[in-house]
Amino acid sequence: MKKLIQKLTETFSPSGYESAIRDVIRAEVKALADEIRVDALGNLIVRKGKGGKKIMVAAHMDEIGIIATHIDENGFVRFTGLGGVYPRNLPGGRVRFANGTAGIIGLEPPDKITESQPLEKCYIDVGASSNKNHPVKIGDVASFERPFIEMGDRLVAKSMDDRIGCVVAIEALRALKSTPHEIYFVFTTQEEVGTRGAETSAYSIDPDLGFSIDVTGWGDTPGQKYFEMNLGKGPAIKIKDGGMLADSRIIDWMVKTAEKAKLPYQREILLGGSTDARAMQLARSGVPVGCISIPCRYVHSPSEMVDYNDVQNAVKLVTALLSNPVDL
Repeated sequence: MKKLIQKLTETFSPSGYESAIRDVIRAEVKALADEIRVDALGNLIVRKGKGGKKIMVAAHMDEIGIIATHIDENGFVRFTGLGGVYPRNLPGGRVRFANGTAGIIGLEPPDKITESQPLEKCYIDVGASSNKNHPVKIGDVASFERPFIEMGDRLVAKSMDDRIGCVVAIEALRALKSTPHEIYFVFTTQEEVGTRGAETSAYSIDPDLGFSIDVTGWGDTPGQKYFEMNLGKGPAIKIKDGGMLADSRIIDWMVKTAEKAKLPYQREILLGGSTDARAMQLARSGVPVGCISIPCRYVHSPSEMVDYNDVQNAVKLVTALLSNPVDL
């Protein structure tokens, strides 16, 4: 599974440009599925089973990135974010544009040393000395460039959000020998810019219930306060985030399944941010939804960290949830 994590996290596919990661995931799941299709927004929809309850499981394929907005006379590239890109995480970071051009992110010095700088003060240095014959054009997109590394049980890469959710979905599909349900594993597009792929795919599938698999924040490093989430203590069962209240029946189903299987889990209340579950919840006349979260340090930075044990236990939990009948 670590090789799969490396393959997915090192694949270039920011929001709106998911074709490369979709091809990688399709190759992993094609032998495991009863049906595979790609919809108009590029979501990869993988069906397993027929009859019973229709369950949608969403994990987004896209990663945060940047898009060039201006190139000055000295060749420096100004940009804006595709998704939540924060200036504090950027200086000295490396990016790679879709055409292969590499760049280094710089930050204008502040007027006061204690002053924080906005994204407009960031720029990308691609080694050019002017804007003539520049390798980057306005509208070109890039993603962070960082290799996957192992630090014991801690795994670090640029796009754990949400390639690690995709890995959990793939491995659960692989482990799922039979199911009484009609399950739709949806590897969604454009989550980082507004859960757009989940919105359209949920409308199309019209599930009876569903859940997303995504990362959440962390509370176990110095200075982190008021958020009880620890790497290595199990996947989290979401109760609330900034955009969704999980259905209490889904929460009970997940908790009882985890306890019956003797799997560690944490209870999650995330004060900001949301996942594909929010879009699923609001589809058509409404869908009971929840979310299984992988605790992740340094979310939306070039070096996101997860614990391998949490990933393995998330696979076991998703597999157990989908292997047995559910009566909400």
